[in-house]
Amino acid sequence: MAMEVTQILLNAQAVDGAVRKQAEENLKQFQEQNLPSFLFSLAGELANDDKPAESRKLAGLILKNALDAKEQHRKIEFVQRWLSLDPTLKAQIKAFLLRTLSSPSPDARSTASQVIAKVAGIELPHKQWPELIGSLLSNVHQLPAPTRQATLETLGYICEEVSPDVVDQDHVNKILTAVVQGMNSTEENNDVRLAAIRALYNALGFAQANFSNDMERDYIMRIVCETTLSPELKIRRAAFECLVAISSTYYEKLAPYIQDIFNITAKAVREDEEPVALQAIEFWSSICDEEIDILEEYGGDFSADSDIPCFYFIKQALSFLVPMLLETLLKQEEDQDQDEGAWNIAMAGGTCLGLVARTVGDDIVPLVMPFIEENITKPDWRQREAATYAFGSILEGPSPDKLVPLVNMALNFMLTALMKDPNNHVKDTTAWTLGRMFEFLHGSALDTPIITPANCQQIVTVLLQSMKDVPNVAEKACGALYFLAQGYEDAGSASSPLTPFFQEIVHALLTVTHREDAVESRLRTAAYEALNEVVRCSNDETAPMVVQLVPLIMMELHQTLENQKVSSDERQNELQGLLCGCLQVIIQKLGSSEPTKYHFMQYADQIMGLFLRVFASRSATAHEEAMLAIGALAYATGADFAKYMTEFYKYLEMGLQNFEDYQVCAITVGVVGDVCRALEEKILPYCDGIMTQLLKDLSSNQLHRSVKPPIFSCFGDIALAIGENFEKYLLYAMPMLQSAAELSAHTSGADDDMTEYTNSLRNGILEAYSGIFQGFKGSPKTQLLMPYAPHVLQFLDSLYMEKDMDDVVTKTAIGVLGDLADTLGNNAGPLIQQSVSSKDFLKECLSSDDHLIKESAEWAKLAISRAISF
Repeated sequence: MAMEVTQILLNAQAVDGAVRKQAEENLKQFQEQNLPSFLFSLAGELANDDKPAESRKLAGLILKNALDAKEQHRKIEFVQRWLSLDPTLKAQIKAFLLRTLSSPSPDARSTASQVIAKVAGIELPHKQWPELIGSLLSNVHQLPAPTRQATLETLGYICEEVSPDVVDQDHVNKILTAVVQGMNSTEENNDVRLAAIRALYNALGFAQANFSNDMERDYIMRIVCETTLSPELKIRRAAFECLVAISSTYYEKLAPYIQDIFNITAKAVREDEEPVALQAIEFWSSICDEEIDILEEYGGDFSADSDIPCFYFIKQALSFLVPMLLETLLKQEEDQDQDEGAWNIAMAGGTCLGLVARTVGDDIVPLVMPFIEENITKPDWRQREAATYAFGSILEGPSPDKLVPLVNMALNFMLTALMKDPNNHVKDTTAWTLGRMFEFLHGSALDTPIITPANCQQIVTVLLQSMKDVPNVAEKACGALYFLAQGYEDAGSASSPLTPFFQEIVHALLTVTHREDAVESRLRTAAYEALNEVVRCSNDETAPMVVQLVPLIMMELHQTLENQKVSSDERQNELQGLLCGCLQVIIQKLGSSEPTKYHFMQYADQIMGLFLRVFASRSATAHEEAMLAIGALAYATGADFAKYMTEFYKYLEMGLQNFEDYQVCAITVGVVGDVCRALEEKILPYCDGIMTQLLKDLSSNQLHRSVKPPIFSCFGDIALAIGENFEKYLLYAMPMLQSAAELSAHTSGADDDMTEYTNSLRNGILEAYSGIFQGFKGSPKTQLLMPYAPHVLQFLDSLYMEKDMDDVVTKTAIGVLGDLADTLGNNAGPLIQQSVSSKDFLKECLSSDDHLIKESAEWAKLAISRAISF
């Protein structure tokens, strides 16, 4: 087989489909029948300079894909598979790979770099291949430029692949030395310099110790700054990308260099080519992100010994930074408003200006207003658009006191421009700016409203007129209407200024959804989003009109289902999703009060029938939306939902088995909760099937981890619904909860994502315990829970000791302590008294600033004092 490998690899890329299919089949067979020989042949092919470039490249790619996969469970499987191969064979494969770094073929070198990094990603954490980094470093100094370039590329990929703790500091120092030398202006070969700067980008996470050493840090920063001046565009761009990464990784080390960096970035923004200028702007956006995070976290009150002080770089650079960003706004591209994926210097400058406004607040306003006043009425569209964009960009950050007077002056002008400006690009930005005004400066929380009975009609008229404009302008007008409606959501039953226009607005939005060009610029989606928001924020007066909307939307959904019989089209699926989403909002609105619910109920059977038909389509998006809408329907219909269960159950089961589209699975789990709350004990006949599937989901390593927390919460929903009947599931559910609890209790040293996930997992587990305790309350079978109580208390102890719960988990945890005492009564008393931290935890929660935690704690205190005398 090895002899024919070249031919099979070439055939696998053939134009003829049949030849290609046969070759793919052959490769699959070879892999399944003799994996070691298969991998060896691929590595040999890649290393052999006499073989065709195409077969070598594909050999490397297949080899790489045999070592790594996107799905976590397959990745683990591939790692185990590689580790269990014969060490001699692995050594031969690795020797082939290292040899390929000196190949004359650039493609082969680059592919080998990636494969070496994948092998390193498996072996280095297992303390294997210790000589790899040393042997690569020996390549960097004396060999020909192409090999040096490939070696630096490999080092970069390895740094991307492995975590910093698996490479010892001595090796890190040597890698950085090699990389920085490769970046040096004395290096004549541009490919080597580019590979070096990209490798530094990947190695930054390893350089903590080096960045803490002044001399080493100065040297690295000097070389990076010098590299931004290279004559080669790709190298300059990569150097700025490196600066951007340094700004977020080592923000607190930047003070000595910030003045130089400002000069370099300002020059690049004004004079360099766009790919470089974009990265130079990105540096300042990144600094804004860092400072916004710090100021949000610390609320601006820094003591001298604060861990992460804010250096206020943006504030200090403000008077130079803002003029530089305003200049970029005038560099628009002709048709950027038509192109959804457009990204250019004007857009980057505006985005950065918006971040600067959020970082410094009021201070930005006097620096931007003169630019707006000077350009807003100029004959050149570029100046009018730039002025409008500048205004829209600074509406989030500064205080309402500062902005409201300016918005009041500008509002009329903007409405006129949206109707009358001859340039579409200006109209597009004007509609976006109006949307930002309504988003940030309109709502019940503001003392001085910018929208009054006097100007409301004009605003609505202009926006509805604007929805007839070209798709990108109409889409922004829908967005502005969305925020206009949202501002009235807290008005309660009081009359909203939009009430008189409700029918007109709904009609106009439905008309937009039927436009021939509604698929352009996300227009149809924006129209439905606006319609949903208008319905969601409407009040009792308009309820009869919302009821009239039901048959209209149902008819449209019916139509898409009929059309699907004729042709299956991605757009029909998308439209089904939008219509189900719209019905969900209507159901929630009408179901929330008795009089409107009564009128709506006449349609419930037909609506459910339509939702069930949507499941026949092949679209995950439509399934998600239909599932969410059914959840809303269950909530609205309550116990009456039982009549749909026979037919709905099979789709519920399908959703719970859908590992591929894990969002569908997660939403279905949520809907099981909705149905439990609606049906209560009437859900019992379906519980065996549901619990079996949920337990299967938890045991599966194929299901995305984000679905697991809601599954635990769902145990709680089921237990609450069926009470003591949950008895037969305790034997299965409790051990699952216990092992998950042990895993989630200790997470020291985890990164932010992991901490967030762990907290959601803890919350799911606690909600399960809470539902189970509450479900059994008052039942003669509460004794069945006693064996599990010590473990629950132990879990609460360990959470308290870890000190890294977020507020949501704290509230649920103290609630569980109360539920345990409440359900188990006197039996729980001694256990709670023996628990290490119950008393301290309760005390801490009782004095919490968070009223929800405090409320939960007061209830727990009451329950505990009944169980024992504290």
